[in-house]
Amino acid sequence: MNATAADLSEALERAAAHAPFLRAQIERHRDLVRLLTAGDLAGALAACALADGPVSRQLRLERARTALVLAVGDLAGALSLEQVVEALSDLADRSLDRAIAAAIEERVPGEEPRGFGVIALGKHGGRELNYSSDIDPIFLFDPDTLPHRGREEASEAAVRIGRRVIELLQTRDADGYAFRIDLRLRPSPEVTPIALPVEALISYYESSAVDWERAAFVRARAAAGDLPLAQGFLDAIRPFVWRRSLDFGAVKEMRAMSHRIRAQHGREAFGPGFDLKRGRGGIREVEFFAQIHQLIHGGRERSLRSPTTIPALQSLTEAGIISAADAGQLTDSYRLFRTVEHRLQMVDDRQTHELPRDPAALDNVARLHGLDRGADLLDLLRPHVETVGRIYDALEDEDVRGLPVGEALKPALAEAGFDPPDAARAVIERWRGGGVRATQSPAAREALEEVLPSLVAALGQAPDPDAALHRLDDIVGGVPSAINFFRLLAARPPLAKTLGDILTHAPTLAALLGRRPQLLDGLIDATAFDPAPPVAELARSFATAEGGDYERLLDHVRRSVGEKRFALGVQLIEGTSDPLDVAAGYSRVAEAALQVLAAATIEDHARQHGHVPGSELVILALGRLGGEALTHASDLDLVYLFTGDIHAVSDGAKPLEATRYYNRLAQRVTAALSVPTAAGALYEVDTRLRPSGRQGLLAVTVDSFAEYQRADAWTWEHMALTRARPVFGSEPAQARVRAVVEEVLRRPRDPRKLLADVVSMRAEMAKHKPPAGPLDAKLIAGGLVDLEFSVHAAQLEHSAGLNPRLDAAIDELIAAALLPASLASAYPVLARLLVTLRLVAPDAQEPPAPTRVLVARACGFDDWDALLEGYAAARQSVATHWARIVARSEGGE
Repeated sequence: MNATAADLSEALERAAAHAPFLRAQIERHRDLVRLLTAGDLAGALAACALADGPVSRQLRLERARTALVLAVGDLAGALSLEQVVEALSDLADRSLDRAIAAAIEERVPGEEPRGFGVIALGKHGGRELNYSSDIDPIFLFDPDTLPHRGREEASEAAVRIGRRVIELLQTRDADGYAFRIDLRLRPSPEVTPIALPVEALISYYESSAVDWERAAFVRARAAAGDLPLAQGFLDAIRPFVWRRSLDFGAVKEMRAMSHRIRAQHGREAFGPGFDLKRGRGGIREVEFFAQIHQLIHGGRERSLRSPTTIPALQSLTEAGIISAADAGQLTDSYRLFRTVEHRLQMVDDRQTHELPRDPAALDNVARLHGLDRGADLLDLLRPHVETVGRIYDALEDEDVRGLPVGEALKPALAEAGFDPPDAARAVIERWRGGGVRATQSPAAREALEEVLPSLVAALGQAPDPDAALHRLDDIVGGVPSAINFFRLLAARPPLAKTLGDILTHAPTLAALLGRRPQLLDGLIDATAFDPAPPVAELARSFATAEGGDYERLLDHVRRSVGEKRFALGVQLIEGTSDPLDVAAGYSRVAEAALQVLAAATIEDHARQHGHVPGSELVILALGRLGGEALTHASDLDLVYLFTGDIHAVSDGAKPLEATRYYNRLAQRVTAALSVPTAAGALYEVDTRLRPSGRQGLLAVTVDSFAEYQRADAWTWEHMALTRARPVFGSEPAQARVRAVVEEVLRRPRDPRKLLADVVSMRAEMAKHKPPAGPLDAKLIAGGLVDLEFSVHAAQLEHSAGLNPRLDAAIDELIAAALLPASLASAYPVLARLLVTLRLVAPDAQEPPAPTRVLVARACGFDDWDALLEGYAAARQSVATHWARIVARSEGGE
């Protein structure tokens, strides 16, 4: 509000000269004019409300006075668009509040205004009202709390209160009106009362609402009356509006609405008479652009749920969903359009959005805006209209030719790449004929026909089209409905190509899709192909389950982890990430899930048993999680420890002695990580590396763990400890465990006994766990296990290279001349091959020819033959060094 008195005075003159409605307010409300001419815009805004007279008159006068002051501040450049529309929306909220309170007081004097709430939709819901907007509320009430007369039903009272609210706000007299009210956005407005009970509303939106109603609630807000009641309703129907599994039916409905608007208003070329709201490239298309993306992504990202257009565009940019350039252009255009729309409405207080056809009238609006003539206003608007139209057009579905039927289908399939086409034709005709449950409804077949052209084109370009189609057939045949799956592919054609790659190359991912087709939803965000975020960031996102209870959190973490692991696997298949980076990403995801579930389980456990004073749980990761190199199929090797006095007792309603407390807690954490819920499975957990293995307690004190490792642990247990890393617990507790691990690993050892134990253990493993196939990079002679054992032997013999990450340990040992340099290049070949084959050939057999190209590329080789040569060379390097260890264990070199 930095305008000078001169600015405000000039704006008043412009308003009086070009806006009859504002001129009338200027003449009537001289007290406000005096404040404005003195430069006191804030004082004028504060003086808009009047306390004298009936409520109806107070509401009308406050609206007229507010419109005048905001208009002058707007024209003077002292108020931004956002400040103007928020002030108008806040006025609507206050007016509804006062009208509701007055209506209840008239009927039941002395009662609090409770049990009657208002949901704001449309521009009111988005706090974006213009000068002459209708408001689009839904009136709801709670029969148990709404005040009403003794012989009156609550439903009757609610309707009468609603009618009185409308009368107070909408009736026009010499003072004007407060707000026009449009109640047609409530369910079935032609048959339902104007105020509806909250439970009936919730039931309707959970079971019967249609797609356009879901889209309308993108801009919903609890606005007035009983706000907890209104907000509780919105919280209850949030899953209806913001769906994690994408519903492109709502998006399709918004596009259909856009088409209808364009058909009616978009044919008019830009110029005089152009509808700034509904015309092609106008206000509505900016709003729809934001809302379509919100509907697609907002179920998964809460930050995208703003009901207000400009913040919505900003959040979509920050999430990487739309480009900063598009968002900037849309934002600038939206501000200009809304500002000019306000000028149109200031003239006569009419709800109009059309540029005047009459040249004199257009000139008048231009001058109100501060320009010389109407042509200048058109020149100002034209590039913005063209830009918005172009950006919005990019959202529209391209015209696609339908896939032929009958005999014409075979040549079309052959042309797409299915050779011979007979098997593909049989699959598609079975789908079309409703031969699988997922395509038996008319809506499913409509969605199928929409996607078939792009789907067939994408699968036809797959390395093995028939195999890809038959895997897709398994997915379609295994789900009750494929409507949303088909709509997603139709709305995002590039996903069809990715799907083809998954179906061709990755049976592991294809099987996951068969169980959860909605996993494909997560790939619509560009961020799905970014490296996995840091553990802390992942943990924050995993911890944000709606509803807040423990069971919902378990489901939320399973869904979130499943999506992240699936996306990481797709990164590998699409060649966008190095398998070593994918392995590190798998590990960060697992560590974050463990931290969130362990913390939640501790909190849930404490509800019954309290906490053990001076004590806490610490979780030690070993194996691939400890080494931050998980594969898609890895389990989690965990050891549960606790600090404090073993004799301490918890302080809850059902107290437990410390050992029993932490063993029960450890069982529950394991279950939280491993037991399937409705959202699927998570991880297998292996706790056999704890002290005394299966015979030992599941959780022991840090002191007991230290004593066991010093006095009773076998060599193989110390080998496992070389990859130990605390992943849960306070920093002091983790530091204490790290100190124990380092002290044990640095103990002096008898080299001959150490090497004999290492070689003996490897022989036992080879006897009981032979390699699964020629490409089992883990268990094959000269593979990763031989490399790991070689590294662990050197770490324990020399107390050096004690890094839980195998690649870092190898580098440190080579630098100390304790390992041959050849092992530095052997490790990435073997590790990349292992991570890749866990997805594409989990049986460790040679994959089909098309997939060999992918595997070679992922492992850093030009072709399959080069990969096999590199694999052989890596194995030879490892085998040569391992042979030296075996010889030393037998008293050789």
